[in-house]
Amino acid sequence: MTEPSSADAVAADLLDEAVELAREAGRLTLRWFSDHELSVLRKDDGSPVTEADKAAEAFLREALAQRFPDDAVIGEEYPEEQGTSGRTWVIDPIDGTRSFVRGVPLYTTLLALIDQHGPAIGVAAVPGLDEAVWAGRGLGCHHNGRRCQVSTQTELSRSYLSTSGTEWWPEGAFDRVRRTRDRESRTGPRVRTWGDGYGYVLVATGRVDAMIDPGLNLWDIAPMLVIIPEAGGQITQWNGTETPSAGDWLATNGHFHEELRVLLNNG
Repeated sequence: MTEPSSADAVAADLLDEAVELAREAGRLTLRWFSDHELSVLRKDDGSPVTEADKAAEAFLREALAQRFPDDAVIGEEYPEEQGTSGRTWVIDPIDGTRSFVRGVPLYTTLLALIDQHGPAIGVAAVPGLDEAVWAGRGLGCHHNGRRCQVSTQTELSRSYLSTSGTEWWPEGAFDRVRRTRDRESRTGPRVRTWGDGYGYVLVATGRVDAMIDPGLNLWDIAPMLVIIPEAGGQITQWNGTETPSAGDWLATNGHFHEELRVLLNNG
């Protein structure tokens, strides 16, 4: 992505507010986490939704309306709210609801801001692990208050790749990626399913080298469009576009991004 100018950098206090709100919303979800009597409903698209999803998003919407009443808000669970400021907040209260309802603590609470210059703020809180990654355009990426960055792995054949599940990959793509071999060990990339928002947290902190994630909505990906570049990595859709939108997304440490993108498309 294009490097921001100093004029495009976001205010540090605005980022601090976003981190505070996302972490508080994440802590709110813990009231329902591992609740065996939690009611799980199905939305029209078949995906699950719980009282925790709705409560966390309602909390964020109310807080944003009080602090930034002129900003628009887009979220997964409630209708879009129009604004007049040219800024839009994007909310995913629980990214990984299927993990949440099964008691797996790798779900995330996501909050992002898009302004007239593009993606501006991204926060991915992991309440089940008391962990969070956040970034502001021009301010770098932080993990639990310390600067973080992507890995230095340069070879796709020796990389660790994360994904939410290979069942969503197009036919043949998984085999093409796995056939990338190292001459010495003759092994390929290690694919792990640390999925949803947590996979991007791992990329931003250098614990895995790439996240492969098809079929996303805007609220699934918006924070990562700030987090990954500010951590020194690269993030695009599989077709190469960087526009904030629904689609098939790829985040890497930047060293083999294009190689992997080509393999995912057609080899």
